[in-house]
Order: sequence, then structure tokens, then C-alpha cells
Amino acid sequence: MPSPHAQLPLSRRGFLLAGTGAAAALALAPVPARAASRPRPFGRFGSPAARLTPKTRYVDQAGRGDFSTVQAAVTAATTAGHTLVIAPGVYRETVSAGVVDPATGQRTEAATEMTWIGASEDPRDVVIVYDNAAGTQKPDGSGTYGTTGSATTLIRADGFTARWITFANDWLRADHPGISGTQAVAIKVQGDRSAFHHCRFLGHQDTLYADSFALTVLARQYFSHCYVEGDVDFVFGRATAVYEHCHFRTLNRTDLAASPYGFVFAPSTAGANPLGYLVTKGRVSSEAPDAYYKLARPWVPSSDTTARPSLTVRDTVLGSGIDAVAPYTNMSDAFPWQSQRFAEYRNSGPGAEITVPENRPQLTDEQAESATREAYLGGWQPWKETC
Repeated sequence: MPSPHAQLPLSRRGFLLAGTGAAAALALAPVPARAASRPRPFGRFGSPAARLTPKTRYVDQAGRGDFSTVQAAVTAATTAGHTLVIAPGVYRETVSAGVVDPATGQRTEAATEMTWIGASEDPRDVVIVYDNAAGTQKPDGSGTYGTTGSATTLIRADGFTARWITFANDWLRADHPGISGTQAVAIKVQGDRSAFHHCRFLGHQDTLYADSFALTVLARQYFSHCYVEGDVDFVFGRATAVYEHCHFRTLNRTDLAASPYGFVFAPSTAGANPLGYLVTKGRVSSEAPDAYYKLARPWVPSSDTTARPSLTVRDTVLGSGIDAVAPYTNMSDAFPWQSQRFAEYRNSGPGAEITVPENRPQLTDEQAESATREAYLGGWQPWKETC
């Protein structure tokens, strides 16, 4: 996503540098010391000696599993239906799940219907993190990574599920003043039926890229009881996505003297798709001064100028960090937010106060009956899945 022009609080940066000696948290506690020595690193999910299923694989940096990195376990999953159980640790690596045939451009069966489980059942304990940005030069000198290439984790397979995992990108603008491509994605998700339960997504610009594999391909995604933080467009993309009981946290910035500091949502819904992002029963909080953040701006990418971004926020608490007078703004004046599909319903909190009605389109009660997770996700019901 384009950048309007932050330095992480030291505690956040410190956590992700744990591997080099820092010890504080990235909105999280550091991995407990007990995690390294606990006798059952995989909790209630078995072990290599007692697999839950023949397709269960175990990942542990200390060598007690089948693999020591997440990517190695994913690469070994050449068929559908594998489960990865990941022991506590900070896994500093990039991970890509889902294979695309270079000859046809089509996805293969590899890594479909895959589940990743944080073994401790606490997302603070299992962290997958790297620090590429869109403007980072590739090691081979072939150019920069771009927004998609910056992703710490890339999910291109259908039927993906993650539980109790933190996905992060700890690249910092302040450390790289010469780089203008400051997008730094924690995870990009393109698969249909992708579900995340009790996960965390940490970054600054473009943290959570909820997208689809192609313009004409539907990608339904579900995020339940998740935490997402960032500053610029930190939840964005083309997916049909439901965020239920999720907490969105806007970060403070020291590099900007005036508002806005950023934008929570930047959907890029295809014009033919009637359903984009649905945020329900969640909350938006902020580290920044009051009214320094916009709730959303529409992203109409140059690759799809027919996009009509869609976002409905309902039954959600909007904190004082959201500009209640003008919660929406344009990314490009050629595509004004008023021409897009933005709406709210029964929100509360200081950021939801309706002072200028024309700036806050509201659903009617009748319209709200269709703004539900069931309507967005069809026959797929990931909230009924158990682990």
C-alpha cells in the first residue's frame, strides 16, 4: 500500500530482537524461559513418538521435532491435509505455503488443507518473524522485494488454518531512512477458506494482507479472537474476510507532526464481489493521540481500477484514536471513499460518535440482517471447527 510517510516503541523492537539479546515484548511477553526446557514442548498435541495422525509433523528449534524450521516442515508437505505442531520459540525465517506450477501458474495440491498449531496454546510463545520491506534489496541484486515479497509468511493454499501463532514483520522505518518502500507485510493470505483463531499479526505498514490468488478468484477468510497492530493500511486486500471478536491497535508515531498517522483498513474488493471486509464484535484501540487515525481508506490498485472497496464495521467499540468527525478519507481523489461501499452499524465508543452524519454511512436494520459471518462465508463455518 502507498505510504504517506515510525519508530516502534523500544519494547516492541526489543522482543523481536530476542535472538540477538534483547528481551522485551512486541505487544507480547518474551518467550518464557520455561518454554525452552519444558519436558513436553508439543503440549497436548503428541510428539514424533506419539503422532496424533500420520500427517502430523512437529517443529522445534531445539531438535525435539521432525524439523527445526517452519519452512522445512511446509516444504515436506507435498500432499494435502498436514498438521504442523510448532513448539515455543521465535522462528526468524520467511515461510511460503502453497506451490504454484511455474508452467501453468496454477496452484497444486501441496500444502492445501493444512493446519498450524502453536503447541503452548498461547500466541505469545510461537512467533514467526522476519524483517523485509518492499524497498529492501534482494540479496541477488535483482531488485527490491515489493509489497508481496516483503511478507514474512505467504499463504497461497486453500483450506489453511492457524491457531495460537504470532505472525510478525519487525522492519523499522527509523533503521532505514533511505528506503521509501516502507510496506512490510507480516502475512499475506490468498487462499480460500483460510481461518485464524487466537493469532496475532504485528507490524507497521501493511501488516495483514488479506487478499485472493487472482482478481476473479474468491478467497473467504475468517479471523476470530485475533490481535492486529500497525499504522498505515495495516489490514488490506481483496479477500472476503470476516474479523470477529478481533482487537485492532493503532501505533504511535514520532516521525509525523500532524494527523493522520495512518489508516486501519484499506480494502480493495473487486467490483463484481458484493462482499469485502466485515468487522463484527471487535474493538479498535490506540497508542496515538485522540483522532489521529482514520478508520479506513479505499484502495483501488492500478492493476484493478474497477475495484469497489467494501468494508462494514458493526457492533464494534471504536476508541478515541479514531477521528469520529471524518473517519474515512481517500487514497486517491480519483476514487473518493463516498463512491465505495463503506458502512457502519451500532458501533460504540468515542470514535463512533456521529457528529457529521454524511461522513458516517450507516446500515439500516434490514441491511444489517445480511451483514453477518454466515452471509459472507456461505456454507463454510470455521467458527464450528475445534482443535
